[in-house]
Amino acid sequence: MRKTILLLRHAKSAWDSPRLTDHDRPLNRRGEQAAQTMADHVASHAPRPDLILCSTAMRTRQTLAPLVGVLGSPTPPISLEKGLYLASEEELLERLQALSEEVCTVLLIGHNDGIGQIAAALAARGPEEALARLRDKYPTGSLAVLRPAPGPWSDLAPGVCKLLAFVRPRDVDSR
Repeated sequence: MRKTILLLRHAKSAWDSPRLTDHDRPLNRRGEQAAQTMADHVASHAPRPDLILCSTAMRTRQTLAPLVGVLGSPTPPISLEKGLYLASEEELLERLQALSEEVCTVLLIGHNDGIGQIAAALAARGPEEALARLRDKYPTGSLAVLRPAPGPWSDLAPGVCKLLAFVRPRDVDSR
């Protein structure tokens, strides 16, 4: 069983309503388009997730919505988790280490700085250009696809994954 980690940063969110809390900010129009673009990309180019972990923030749930639509039936189990909201690299690593061994492919939808930091920490090798882009910046809507070293999820640690792909919405739009 080859394990895969899909790390998706939420798409671009709106800042135009000062009454909303950060947790309740929705996607803006550009973010909605990017979420659909990345959903189509995941559905056609990435392994199908066995489990989807998603922050409870509005913008992450709206990033998830088009993906649910394109993955078809049956929808993988989805766990909306408050603890993923603005989670740190360490918190994200702990959550991934706690995965059931029945999970082969996990999709985690979260926020920077944590999502970018965990992706960069896990990725020890892979295409040089993709590694450089990943370590430089993790734009909204971007997806890292990682292959951990064989072993249980509890052994997941920094530097044990191969970066298979790092895709930004603009990379998909330009194809």
